[in-house]
Amino acid sequence: MRDTFARTLFEVAKTRPDVFIVVADISPAGSMGPFRERFPQQFINVGVAEQSMIGLCAGLALRGCTPFAYTIATFAIYRSFEFVRDDLCYQNLPVTVVGVGGGVSYSVLGGTHHSQEDVALMSALPNMSIIAPCDPLETAAATWASAESAGPVYLRIGKAGEPNLTADAAEPFVFGKLRYLQRGTDTCVISYGPIMKMAQEVARGLEASGRSVSVVSAHTLKPLDRDGLAQILADHAEVVIVEEHSPHGGLAAQTKQLAWDVSATTSLYTFTLQDEFIHFYGSHPDLLRVHGLDAERILASVLGTQAGVNGRPARDPALAR
Repeated sequence: MRDTFARTLFEVAKTRPDVFIVVADISPAGSMGPFRERFPQQFINVGVAEQSMIGLCAGLALRGCTPFAYTIATFAIYRSFEFVRDDLCYQNLPVTVVGVGGGVSYSVLGGTHHSQEDVALMSALPNMSIIAPCDPLETAAATWASAESAGPVYLRIGKAGEPNLTADAAEPFVFGKLRYLQRGTDTCVISYGPIMKMAQEVARGLEASGRSVSVVSAHTLKPLDRDGLAQILADHAEVVIVEEHSPHGGLAAQTKQLAWDVSATTSLYTFTLQDEFIHFYGSHPDLLRVHGLDAERILASVLGTQAGVNGRPARDPALAR
């Protein structure tokens, strides 16, 4: 996904001379090379100075440019949070903060590189939009959408090696709208980011049990498509959320809130990262399993053959008023 972002931004810059990329140390080598070579005046490396990266992007935006700030997600937003809040959001500037390795993608690098709560943090900021594509194809569309935004955007992307999952999607990518990848009538599985691959495995397992299954990409997390989500809750007897994020402030939490607001009667199952720092060393899939995110365990929980995952009940029906 990060390579797709770099290639797409290169194409955007061919048509938009106002586009700048400001990186914090990680990007000069590799996929960002063609951009740097073709547009050297629009490529800036600030080194390990993330606050300066955001401040510089704010200055560029005030001069009429369209800058992208680009580095590992935890450094892009946590280390520079005050600058993101005051320089970008308070002034509603068209700056895209690109966070590489959302969730726990940087598994073996430990907690300093895990962005478990980034969606919640960015969602709390006025004027901030959040896009979290699920594959390289959505990453390309999200990059173009970010370049066209009139305000700040947090673009949350995976690290590397993600497969294309949306080539045969039932609907196109539209900023601010939920996207059906496939349509069914019984159960809807909703996800975003690279963990969509696991969500699709869950969907296939549910289909094998005899259910007709919808799969939906919630690529735009803010503004969240509340009308579309409410319709999903109304149209499906079961809704399953698979999310590589804290249980607080992300898609799962917002869906539960909306389910209450609209008096939904669907059975709602949510599977997220745990609300803790897990001191475990291993690969990305290993770390997800320790957090309870595993296709077989999720499927067993939804089918009622397992008591629950990570202490969560197997059934979490949305409560009516």
